[in-house]
Amino acid sequence: MDSKLKKIARTGYVAKGTVYTITGVLTLLAALGEGGQKAGKFQALEFLEKQAYGNAILIVMAIGLLCYVIWRAIQVFQDPENIGSDKKGKVKRAAFGVSALIYLALAISALMKVINAGGSSGGSGSQRPGFMTGQIGVFIFAGIGIAVIGAGINQLKKAYTKSFLSKFDYKSISEEKRRKTIKNTGLMGLIARGVIFFILGYFFIRAAIESNTSEIKSTTDAFSFLQSSSYGQYLLGAVAAGLVCYGIYMFMMAKYRKFKA
Repeated sequence: MDSKLKKIARTGYVAKGTVYTITGVLTLLAALGEGGQKAGKFQALEFLEKQAYGNAILIVMAIGLLCYVIWRAIQVFQDPENIGSDKKGKVKRAAFGVSALIYLALAISALMKVINAGGSSGGSGSQRPGFMTGQIGVFIFAGIGIAVIGAGINQLKKAYTKSFLSKFDYKSISEEKRRKTIKNTGLMGLIARGVIFFILGYFFIRAAIESNTSEIKSTTDAFSFLQSSSYGQYLLGAVAAGLVCYGIYMFMMAKYRKFKA
């Protein structure tokens, strides 16, 4: 694989890891009662915007996120790692496409904040687009819910089978501490993401069943759902810590991920 493409991918993983780490830390602080807030990806951008040299940081983040978008898009259309075009391969590449769109929206939001053009804040529920009304909206929400739950199952499957380790030349990493970091942060991060996906999928399916498609739910809503349940603060803290782990796992991906020739 071209060395420039590898650099683009690794830069993208760093940007994604940064977003997840900030999201997890802010939510973990909220769970512990130490300030912070239940945060999603867009709240992570808001946090960066408030820091010293916030606009410069956002520009760097936008570049990193666009690198991730480029990497995902290349995976979809050029298939550099020979994922294939069978049913399983098509589903996986389609998921890469969805990921590219999500992070493209995040990159655009970061740039819009810099130029003060009112980028989206990704709050606790954005209003639905016009086409998501009526019966069409119900079917769309049901489809999204099923797809998101499927993504959650896939996250837990990766954690259970430890298939995520295949992305690394794991045996060649001689330092035991780094091997444990990759394994443990990957496990915790994938489980946390699986939990979030399950909750979001439940939200969408419930909205479809109740014919209530008035709002699109976000990660912050999933955190609120956890917090309102029995042992809510503990569950919220555990999932938030898992997302921090996923951020660290992305940093390890940036450093140690192997790419097929």
